[in-house]
Amino acid sequence: MAQALAQLELSNPREPGLAPIPTKALADTGALMLCIPEHVALQLKLETESMREVSDPDGRKMNVPYVGSVRVQFGKRFCYVGALVLGDEVLLGAVPMEDMDLVISPNRREVTVVPASQNIPHARVK
Repeated sequence: MAQALAQLELSNPREPGLAPIPTKALADTGALMLCIPEHVALQLKLETESMREVSDPDGRKMNVPYVGSVRVQFGKRFCYVGALVLGDEVLLGAVPMEDMDLVISPNRREVTVVPASQNIPHARVK
């Protein structure tokens, strides 16, 4: 499991008049989803699509809102994902990282594009 900070822009594709929110996110390959704090969901006017049950690292289960869709941009790359509303910081999990073809460089502790696909994200389909 690797962690690093990533500079992102989050926006609501259903509300193109709203300005994107620039934010630093904790990128964590041990997490799957995008997680955002409640104040970010409110600023982006994201609609709750459903409730999801999640488990925290201590094994405690809770129900949290699942909102979307969110446009996540890292540099020139972007993806659209749903987000769990919890915590006090943005958490970038493996699903949006894979969608944008990003990796964490452990020695530099930074998020970067996969070196073999600098110009366009690559996806495995089989």
